[in-house]
Amino acid sequence: MRHAVSAGSPVVVKVGSSSLARPEGGIDPESLARVVDQVEALWTRGHPTVLVSSGAVAAGIPALGIEERPRDLPGLQVAAAVGQGRLMERYANEFGGRGRIVGQVLLTRDVLAHRSQYLHARVALERMLDIGVVPIVNENDTVVVDELKLGDNDRLAAIVSHLVDAGMLIILTDTGGLYSDDPRLSNDAELLPAVRHTDEILDELWQRSGSGSLGSGGVATKVAAARMAAWSGIPTVIADAADPETTVRAVAGDEVGTWVAPRKVRLTARKLWIAFGLPAEGRLTVDAGAATALRERGGSLLAVGILDVAGEFASSAAVEVVGEDGGLLGKGLTGMGADDIRASAGQHTSVAGGEVIHRDDLVLLA
Repeated sequence: MRHAVSAGSPVVVKVGSSSLARPEGGIDPESLARVVDQVEALWTRGHPTVLVSSGAVAAGIPALGIEERPRDLPGLQVAAAVGQGRLMERYANEFGGRGRIVGQVLLTRDVLAHRSQYLHARVALERMLDIGVVPIVNENDTVVVDELKLGDNDRLAAIVSHLVDAGMLIILTDTGGLYSDDPRLSNDAELLPAVRHTDEILDELWQRSGSGSLGSGGVATKVAAARMAAWSGIPTVIADAADPETTVRAVAGDEVGTWVAPRKVRLTARKLWIAFGLPAEGRLTVDAGAATALRERGGSLLAVGILDVAGEFASSAAVEVVGEDGGLLGKGLTGMGADDIRASAGQHTSVAGGEVIHRDDLVLLA
C-alpha cells in the first residue's frame, strides 16, 4: 500500500504545538531544531517542502509573563500576535544556519473561501518553492473570529497540500501515529500501520476523540485532515515528531507511523476548492430517493427531494447535503438562496424553477 514520493514532488510537513512546546510553556529549542532538520533533509533530497507550524500562542506565553495558555479569545489573539514573530525568528535562525531562507504565510478560512485569493495563495506558495524558500504556514490566529483550537492546522495542512500538489502530507505528532485506542490510557492500544481513508476504524477514532476519550481532539482533526488529503489523491503519514528520521523514511515509503492511503481518482481542482476551501453556510437534508439519485446516478440535487433547510444563505453559497440520518452526502454551491429553497422544497422542478445544486457544483463525499 505504501509507496515512495516521486522525485521532485513537493511535501507538506505539519507540526503541532504539543511537539514544539515545553510543558511549562514556551518553545523547546531542541524540538524546533529537530523539525527544521527533518524539513531540510527533504529539501536536500529534492523535495521542496512546506512547513505548516503551530506554536505562536505557545511562543507568546512566556513573553507575556503569564503561566498558562489563555482561555479567552482576546487573550489567545494577543498571545498569538506576540508569539508569531518570535516563532518565525526562531525558524529563520535555524533554517538560516543551514543556508535556507524562510517566508511567513498566514492564512485564514476567509482567504481560502474566495476563489481568487485561493488561487493567489497557490501561486505564491509555488513561487516560493521554485526559488528555494521554505514557506512556513500558520493560521492568522490574531484575526480569526472562531475560537482558536489546537489541531486546526491539521486541516489547513491538508488544504495547503492540495494547493501545492504535494506528493505526501506528513503530520508530525507526539505519538507514533494513529492507535486503535489511546496508548496513554490503554495497554491494548495497537499502532495502525496503514489504513484506507474510508475505513470504519477512522470513524470510530474520530467519534471517540470528539467525545474526549482520546484526548483534546487532536486525533479527530488528524483523521479529518488525512481524509481531506485523500480526496486530493495525496497520501498522509502520521508519525512521531521526536524521531529524527520520520520525514525521510516516510517519503522513501518505509513503514513509519500510520499511512492513510488516498483515493485512486482525485477530484478536480474546482471541486476540491468547493469541498474543502469553502466553509459551509447551511445544510440541506434530503430524502432517501434523492440520496440514492446523488450516490448512484450522479445527478443534480432537485427541490423535490429536499426535506429541510438549515441556515440563512444566498444563492451560490456552499452548503452541506445530508441524508435523513444526518450522514454527510456531499457539499455544493446552491443555485438558490435559503428562502427560495424552503419555498420550493418538495416541489417538482417545473414548479420549483430549476436545480437547487447543479451536479457540476456538487461534490459527493459519502
